Amino acid sequence: MWEGLGLQVFLMCLGAMLCSAVAASAPLEHSHHRRLSLHRHRERTGKEGQVLHRSKRGWVWNQFFVIEEYTGPDPVLVGRLHSDVDAGDGNCKYILSGEGAGTIFVIDDKTGNIHATKTLDREEQAQYTLTAQAVDRATNKPLEPPSEFIVKVQDINDNPPEFLHGPYYARVPEMSNVGTSVMQVTATDADDPTYGNSARLVYSILQGQPYFSVEPQTGIIRTALPNMDREARQEYDVVIQAKDMGGHMGGLSGTTEVKITLTDVNDNPPKFPQSVYSMSVSEDKVSGEEVGRLKAKDPDLGENGLVSYRFIEGDGMTVFEITTDTDTREGVIKLRKPVDFETKRAYTLRVEASNTHVDPRFIAWGPYKDTATVKVMVEDADEPPAFMETSYSFEVEENAPDGTVVGRVHAKDTDVANNPVRYMIPRYTDVEQFFSVGLEDGIIKTTRPLDRETLPWHNISVSATEIGGHHQDTKVRVNIKVKDVNDNAPEFATQNEILVCENASPGKLIETVSAVDKDEMAHRQYFHFSIAPEAVNNHNFSLKDNRDSTASIYVTRRGFSRMTQDVYFLPIEINDNGIPPMSSTNTLTIRVCSCDSKDTILSCNVEPYILPAGLSTGALIAILACIVILLAIVVLFVALRRQKKEPLIVFEEEDIRENIITYDDEGGGEEDTEAFDIATLQNPDGANGFLPRKDIKPELQYPMRPGGGPVANSVDVDDFIKTRINDADSDPTAPPYDSIQIYGYEGRGSIAGSLSSLESVTTDSDLDYDYLQSWGPRFKKLADLYGTKDSTDDNS
Repeated sequence: MWEGLGLQVFLMCLGAMLCSAVAASAPLEHSHHRRLSLHRHRERTGKEGQVLHRSKRGWVWNQFFVIEEYTGPDPVLVGRLHSDVDAGDGNCKYILSGEGAGTIFVIDDKTGNIHATKTLDREEQAQYTLTAQAVDRATNKPLEPPSEFIVKVQDINDNPPEFLHGPYYARVPEMSNVGTSVMQVTATDADDPTYGNSARLVYSILQGQPYFSVEPQTGIIRTALPNMDREARQEYDVVIQAKDMGGHMGGLSGTTEVKITLTDVNDNPPKFPQSVYSMSVSEDKVSGEEVGRLKAKDPDLGENGLVSYRFIEGDGMTVFEITTDTDTREGVIKLRKPVDFETKRAYTLRVEASNTHVDPRFIAWGPYKDTATVKVMVEDADEPPAFMETSYSFEVEENAPDGTVVGRVHAKDTDVANNPVRYMIPRYTDVEQFFSVGLEDGIIKTTRPLDRETLPWHNISVSATEIGGHHQDTKVRVNIKVKDVNDNAPEFATQNEILVCENASPGKLIETVSAVDKDEMAHRQYFHFSIAPEAVNNHNFSLKDNRDSTASIYVTRRGFSRMTQDVYFLPIEINDNGIPPMSSTNTLTIRVCSCDSKDTILSCNVEPYILPAGLSTGALIAILACIVILLAIVVLFVALRRQKKEPLIVFEEEDIRENIITYDDEGGGEEDTEAFDIATLQNPDGANGFLPRKDIKPELQYPMRPGGGPVANSVDVDDFIKTRINDADSDPTAPPYDSIQIYGYEGRGSIAGSLSSLESVTTDSDLDYDYLQSWGPRFKKLADLYGTKDSTDDNS
């Protein structure tokens, strides 16, 4: 490859040098116009021999050429500039400017020769635009105007073809005909496509034969073998080559990989692995339960492998049904209705499996279906009793006496043993026990009169249990309708007041009333309205029965006044014309209101006439509500205060000692009542000198047992404490436990006196506390307080 590249470079350089020599040796034409002699190069546009003629204007030309990738030791001569005013004495100076001037292209300012000093790459830049100028060397004055020209870089084959989008992935249906297009691959070549064969590509296949081929000029990949089967092989790895120079020797090449996948078509029919399937079903199975499964295999994928199943013949086509499991593609046989071992013990079915989607191109390869035989054996089971009907419906009149027969249900044991059956009503279906059923005969009776208006329907269940065997039971639904009896009198549909204006004129219709009846209305039955006998002679209102279950109320006089009477009561008798007929007297309330001239009601209340001006009913209600709230707050406050002052001795769960031991600071003495409520320490029962027990009432007053005072030298504190506890437990007048709650107010003026241990030193006591000196350092402070009595008395 590189040998061909070097040869091309050598030939192009040689051609460029020959053209330059010919142009340099051509004689210059002289005329009265100044002109530039330009080296004329042949343009490689396929028009051999076309010569660029000099323009009549001097100093104008088209372009120069230079070959790319030149690696020779000397700069490449691009061309030569010459002006008619150049006498060859060195006074004419040539200047070159533009793209690459001075770096890539240099000019001999005396001779006008242009050289390329660097290797050029056409793929980086295909042409350069330069500007030439001739000036006087001494004065730098222009001898020729600036003229622009182009230097084109001629291409060589230095870039291999590339597949920019590889690797490729393609899909083609299996069983495709030979020549079916798979996909097109395209390579690109960075070389100049307009010059030579450097960018002329040819495609060939290196790997993937004999299954696929590629068109040399277009790169289209096609199938090369018929009947390629996806089930045999699904994927193919194909390698495509693109080579420039028309595929000839010396051209550069590039390759890419194409992974071709055969897609599935429905070219395989379903097939059962076996011809006969055996299944079994118990006779206690219910409709819809599964009996068994079978599957026809189809190696096709997706919808091409979908299989549907159906029964085509057999004695169980009405007993069984078959559906398709879309996830597993299995045929699922289910019970359409229950089977009975005692009636029929075996069924035979013929099952057909067929493809859901058939490709018409391969229909001749069919048929796309298969058949198999299914034998279903019925297994015996201990069945519960069966009712003769799936549900029962009965009717019974309301208010019928208890024991009235409603109807009868019947069930029997369908097994060969034919055991007797007992009936019962599950309590959860008849919670209030309106009905009973005979244990052996299944006769349903009422247990109390029924009210249709309370419950028009009773939906209960009756269960039948087999006596013997496994005591299986079955239930049936029983719907009982309560038939209506005319036992309810009609009444007004609404109990709203009727409003009449004070200025109503006689004969004015003020209201149309209607009635309702809890009983069912018979065909063409309507309510009859009339004024009650006791009000027939009233002179205020009259009634007209409209014979459509409504009545109209009219005013019979004028001059109503709210101040005289604001409410009238009109008793109306309503008859339902039923069998037996029922009637009731209902009172119609008519309120007198003030109205304007257009009979628009303004007010129906009397209060504006009797209340002081400026004080409405709403204001009175608000005032009363505020008073009630204030009274409630006062009562609550008093109750809380009273509860707070009650003695706490009776509450065992509250121990005042907890409140006392938490105080570490020195308080304000007994007169300080802000630290705690001193009232909680008082007990009015202690005014008589003793505190009675709260749980018992002592009959006798026992004197305190004399307790032996501890000897001064004694240190048996445990015995001392036990003795005191025993004395307290034996005292019937003492509270049930030791608590500070038993003491009254402690301080001056207290009825109980002071019990403070700090003041016990100054009180008369028959106890000797000198023995505290022998208790050790822990009791030193206590001994100092109580053990100095004798010494104090002696000093006095």
